[in-house]
Amino acid sequence: MIGYDTGAAVRNEAETQVVRNRLTRQRNLMAQFLTQRWLMNRRHVLRGLGVSLALPLLDCMKPLHAADINRPKRSVFIYLPNGVNTIDFQITQSGADYKFSKSLMPLEKFRDRVTPISGLYHPHGLGHHHNCSSIWLTGGKIGQSERNTISIDQLMAQVTAPQTRFSSLELSNQGHSLAYSSDGIQLPAQGNPSVVFRELFEEPQGGTAKQRRSLQRRGSVLDAILGEARALGDQLGTDDRGRLDQYLTSVREVEIRTQRADKWLDTPRPKIDPADQSRLNRDISLDRLGEYLRTMYDIIVLSFQTDLTRVATFSTGNEGTGPAVPEIGVKQDRHSLSHHNANPKLMQDLTASDTFNIQQFAYFLDRLSQVKDADGPLIDSTMALYGSGMAFGHSHGNANLPIILAGGGGLGFKHGRHIDFNAKAKPDGYTYDLDNHAKHYAICHSPVNSKALLSNLLLTMAQKMDVPTEKFADSNGTTSELI
Repeated sequence: MIGYDTGAAVRNEAETQVVRNRLTRQRNLMAQFLTQRWLMNRRHVLRGLGVSLALPLLDCMKPLHAADINRPKRSVFIYLPNGVNTIDFQITQSGADYKFSKSLMPLEKFRDRVTPISGLYHPHGLGHHHNCSSIWLTGGKIGQSERNTISIDQLMAQVTAPQTRFSSLELSNQGHSLAYSSDGIQLPAQGNPSVVFRELFEEPQGGTAKQRRSLQRRGSVLDAILGEARALGDQLGTDDRGRLDQYLTSVREVEIRTQRADKWLDTPRPKIDPADQSRLNRDISLDRLGEYLRTMYDIIVLSFQTDLTRVATFSTGNEGTGPAVPEIGVKQDRHSLSHHNANPKLMQDLTASDTFNIQQFAYFLDRLSQVKDADGPLIDSTMALYGSGMAFGHSHGNANLPIILAGGGGLGFKHGRHIDFNAKAKPDGYTYDLDNHAKHYAICHSPVNSKALLSNLLLTMAQKMDVPTEKFADSNGTTSELI
């Protein structure tokens, strides 16, 4: 207890009352410390010190008992278009004693924090050429119905959005978003690093008052739409009412985002170091693909570090093209390389492109390992899924998908092994014959293990993000091997 010496200084009742008031305030202050109510709110604004600054998670915000705080959990999904050169990508040993393949060698230093996974597939993606990225995170039945379904990142965002300024971050260097809303509508993605940086870290022009007026106008429009739709609904048949409900779902999502945006207006964006600002707030051509990818990865790390969002998707190229890598002499786009027809030069260039992209992913993991919040390195609280919705791009093989899960050790994932669902399907394991190209390409079309669904992995990740669900898309269980 902090004491106060009353002594001879107490001359009269007025002074005595002053002392009592001070003692009361001191007792209340101590009680706050003992009950941990003194902990700073993560959104605390230091106005009393003449500073307007939204703080990242600091040690003084962390309770004495870790269970007392809702620790941030983060997920990022990174897409590589057009599959890979599966001959050089495939790991052939299952378990902990595996050797990294030629394409995956850049991940060797992260062995304890990554899990390569073989044998997963999306049944509904088989045979569909450029729809692979569209269903990678949804498991949707494109080709059997016109409408996609919600992507796993958006299910996660429904849980994390109340705690962050931005519910999710959608990035794509060629415009194709991986994210789909609850009614299967593709969300827009941004591909210019400078635009992404400004939207995240700079206050929009016009100030808070202008932003609030804009949101209020949007809210009025949404109110009018909802009112008219309710009146119209009584006059519609069953089918039309179903279509109207799907539309209203989208309107309600916009309404929720608008309300959340309004609540965040009075909280300043985090202040960014000038060196980081000059490095990230700039336009970068895809002719410098490595620099472009690293800049986008840095922006994701910074958005996680400042807790602006906890969910992100990043498509590093479209299935119809996929960027070339001129900085290493690969001049053809990934789509052209994937249709190699066993041409040695094209296969060699595809492997070079694969390895280069994995190197950039390794850079991202390195940054997540270096940057810390009060709970430790971001990589421990961040799940990073890297891969493609296609394995053998030459004939659009969608089984035995190239998949890597990294990070999330603090969320309960155990890494350090190659999980091979092809081997799990055979009593004596599965033997890879990479010299027999035709044999290996066959398992990239027809799954060796029909129960090994990518949706199972997505479901497992969702549950680790506290999404209250026991099923996602066509899942038939969770990927218990990771836990």
